[in-house]
Amino acid sequence: MPQSLDAVVVRTWCGLALDTLGRAREEIDAINVYPVADSDTGTNLYLTVESAAQAVEAVFSGHEAAGSAEGPSAAEAMRAMAHGALIGARGNSGTILAQLLRGMAQVVAAQGEGAHGGAPRTLSGGDLLRLALRRAADAGYQAVAHPVEGTVLTVATAAADAAGAAEGDCAVTARAAYDGAHTALAKTPGQLTVLKRAGVVDAGGQGLVAVLGALVEALSGQAPPKAVRQILGHARVERGERADDTVEATSAPPADCAPDAVPDGSGPAFEVIYLLEADDPAVDRLRDRLDTLGDSLVVVGGDGLWNVHVHVDDAGAAVEAGVEAGRPYRIRITHFGAQDAHSAGFTPRPRERAQRAVVAVVPGEGLAGLYAEAGATTVLARPGEPPASGELVDAIRRAHAREVVLLPNDGTLRHTAAAAAEQARTDGVRIALIPTRSAVQGIAALAVHEPDRRFDEDVVAMTSAAGATRYAELAVAERQSWTMAGICQAGDVLGLIDGDVAVIGADLPDTATTVLDRMLAAGGEMVTLVLGDGVPDAVAVRLEDHVREAHLAVDTVVYRGGRQSALLLIGVE
Repeated sequence: MPQSLDAVVVRTWCGLALDTLGRAREEIDAINVYPVADSDTGTNLYLTVESAAQAVEAVFSGHEAAGSAEGPSAAEAMRAMAHGALIGARGNSGTILAQLLRGMAQVVAAQGEGAHGGAPRTLSGGDLLRLALRRAADAGYQAVAHPVEGTVLTVATAAADAAGAAEGDCAVTARAAYDGAHTALAKTPGQLTVLKRAGVVDAGGQGLVAVLGALVEALSGQAPPKAVRQILGHARVERGERADDTVEATSAPPADCAPDAVPDGSGPAFEVIYLLEADDPAVDRLRDRLDTLGDSLVVVGGDGLWNVHVHVDDAGAAVEAGVEAGRPYRIRITHFGAQDAHSAGFTPRPRERAQRAVVAVVPGEGLAGLYAEAGATTVLARPGEPPASGELVDAIRRAHAREVVLLPNDGTLRHTAAAAAEQARTDGVRIALIPTRSAVQGIAALAVHEPDRRFDEDVVAMTSAAGATRYAELAVAERQSWTMAGICQAGDVLGLIDGDVAVIGADLPDTATTVLDRMLAAGGEMVTLVLGDGVPDAVAVRLEDHVREAHLAVDTVVYRGGRQSALLLIGVE
């Protein structure tokens, strides 16, 4: 495994961090009590890292499109990660994480500028990572108007301190940083009364530990042991000690730290976030102005582009301050009491909401038309371009309904869809996420959808229909590879049943026939075939004839999916 922080490791780090935060999102949301108990820290961190990961993928795609054999440098990848986090940062913790990444990127870029006019492709040893983590921690404190101990800032500093004391390569340094952060996280309830009273560790700090754990895995190939449980009152540390025993109480917060969280309902009413194009002197004046308007002020960025986060009672004044400083955009205002997200100006929606809608991700234009005919709002997933959570949120808003059933139709989108659902709930939408793993499962769910019955009953019926549908897809192997069905060669036709390769064949009709027989061996009443672009109708005719002759009382329905990643999708209900 790699022992240096090159561009590929940065890319891997982003992917692992996104997956880790996706799995931990709900747990982190549940322990979010500071600075506002709005249960969104896990979601905000996920959305921030999602934006960072997309930016890194865009850099790699740009090099591939240009025909570059070398690919991006570590400096390019880190700059993209930091920039993506900056423009996509959500919430207090997401904004601070963006600044931590920016601090790391500055160190990596500085090393690249000193290497004969170009950035090196790898970073040797752990010295640079140690320096990057130190710069990250310092940058985090500088971005926060009134730093508070017992938060993500404390955890970041502990990570940098532990990394600085370590000796070894990048993997050793990253593991030391993770261990230091993990230890500091367990002590946060002793530094913030609101955490100790709730029996939890800091949510932002827990998210940073997850991100550092992903870095360890990206560098070493091994994930670190699972961290202490977040809810200290009901957990034990892995060593078997009581979780409460890991918390070292302090007599009082440091003198330069802000006081503890205010009681519920007595803090500022709004969270205001926007991107801002402005020069450094204007941003300095903006910081002073916003500091008089509210609290939880975090301003991150530089080089003319900034992300501004503040909690205020007068949201309009916070936005006007941004206008005076430069050009604010992507303005997002959230009312803490109602948890209702609005754009600047609070413009009411012009039309009445529908009672219920279905939003579905579909892998082809033909299927998009089919879903739309059934009344669903669709999000098109192009091959190699899965939709981001923001696209799903936009689709939910386009559906303009009080209740929404969300069908991701892809197992890899489960975390993305869950984050989108959480965001939609802040708009006051009642939403149910049905974990469909294929478009054919979505078709089965949509077939039993009845908007006139009770929401819970409709969701149960749709979930049952999707769960009772086995799914398969036929695809062409791009390279030689080991599979569950043996070794495949480039050009072989692969039959995947419920996500695993079950059949390897030489042509599409024969392989599909074998897949159908295996699926129907366990019984079935309905076969759904979705033909990809370029697959002749004769294939569908042959498969229909085979089902009619070999499997009595089984009906077959055929749809055209259009351009999609799979040659053929099969569903058996």
